Amino acid sequence: MSSITILITLLLVGILGRSNIIATAACVLLILKLANLQFLFPVLEKRGLEIGLLFLILSILVPLASGKIGNKDIIYNLTSLPGIMAILGGALATHLNGEGLKLMQVDPAIIFGLVLGSIIGIVFFNGQPVGPLMAAGITALFLEVIYLFK
Repeated sequence: MSSITILITLLLVGILGRSNIIATAACVLLILKLANLQFLFPVLEKRGLEIGLLFLILSILVPLASGKIGNKDIIYNLTSLPGIMAILGGALATHLNGEGLKLMQVDPAIIFGLVLGSIIGIVFFNGQPVGPLMAAGITALFLEVIYLFK
């Protein structure tokens, strides 16, 4: 199967699965491929995750910058039970994301299963696609548990 066929398939899956992110990413890569701009692929592969995370963090920090969240809110959320759970959740999530990144580097083809699983989550479980990294982290955790009992 050619890379163009795979990208078109991902584009269609993204459209049918109502995942604008997957559809847009496949479309952008398809345009780059057809426009003979493949020299950008290594840059996207190396820095794409950082660029995406930058925009994600920017969107999350806007309420701080705009003044919607003040010092009192921050102190309460760092000392309350939900705030402490958020700190623990953030620490666990970043650890799992790191494991997911390692998994995707070792087995890049796993992205197809992650995308398919994301589409299933969107369509059948009203999920929200936030990227394959957390899905890869959870997959890495599942694999660790399976290998532990093997």
